[in-house]
Amino acid sequence: MSLKTSSAQLVKQAKTRIKEISAVSALNLVGHKDVVFVDIRDIRERQREGYIPGSIHAPRGMIEFWIDPDSPYFKPVFSQEKRFIFHCASGWRSALTVATLQDMGFDAEHIEDGFTGWVRAGGTVETSSN
Repeated sequence: MSLKTSSAQLVKQAKTRIKEISAVSALNLVGHKDVVFVDIRDIRERQREGYIPGSIHAPRGMIEFWIDPDSPYFKPVFSQEKRFIFHCASGWRSALTVATLQDMGFDAEHIEDGFTGWVRAGGTVETSSN
């Protein structure tokens, strides 16, 4: 099967028009009251590998609905006047997500090198006690 556009091309296109920050820059934002880290990885990734301290989990498959105040799935955390920084494992899924959210009018950015970059930069990782 031949695709018109590959997933890598979609990510590359998204990255030309979204706000990105490095994991190193993101390290300095942990604990800031005006910053919300949003982890869009699968819940099993979060449980297995840990997560950025204080981050919230929002599954990629629901994020458009969670940020939309007119959706029955809306989550009030997304109505706050805060800086929302999304991430996935490597920055591919979060790049596509942030591009979509920007198209919807939601101000967001993402960690360009994802959770992997976060760990590589020495970021603290929290794990669930479950």
